[in-house]
Amino acid sequence: MRTIFKNPPLYLVTDTRIAGLSHIQITRRAIDAGIRTIQLREKNLPKKEIYNAAIRIRDITVTRSIVFIVNDYVDIACAVNADGVHLGQEDMPVEEARKIMGKGKLIGISTHSLDQAIKAQDAGADYVGFGPMFRTKTKDAGHPKGITALSQIRKLIDIPIVAIGGITCENIRDVICAGADAAAIASGILSGNIKKNVDLLIKAVR
Repeated sequence: MRTIFKNPPLYLVTDTRIAGLSHIQITRRAIDAGIRTIQLREKNLPKKEIYNAAIRIRDITVTRSIVFIVNDYVDIACAVNADGVHLGQEDMPVEEARKIMGKGKLIGISTHSLDQAIKAQDAGADYVGFGPMFRTKTKDAGHPKGITALSQIRKLIDIPIVAIGGITCENIRDVICAGADAAAIASGILSGNIKKNVDLLIKAVR
């Protein structure tokens, strides 16, 4: 299994409402705090504004060797030469996204069951997001799946797993020990002091 995610195993999902900052400000502060994988997620702005944010984030991340993923928008990911795209169950199929993105780019898929994770792997996804692990206020993604379900999926798929949903410094070690290659976090990093939150998360997984 190839390594996609750099240490620390923290995958930041941007959220301007939680942080009270722009996506650009979030990116700069997160990188300075030690984050090495960033997903731009924006559901409310016009697409042109999302593109404008993405191109600026790409400029920042490429000089610092940060993995940059765009949520949902395959066209924007391609246009800014992002490292990859993250798709939901209702988004473009992996096979079609691959035709557009090419073999050298990452394609991640949100999954909420073992069946979805296996199908994502078989379709050629580079990694799966799995969750929600725990209860979260950031996004209504259904009933928490928990550590046991994550452990079961880890035994049956070979591609990396990014756990998501309600992950904090109190439970991140359990998530990594259960088989997650990284933890996708929004509130746990962006609520309050980003540097302090990242330091606590890194300490918790060591």
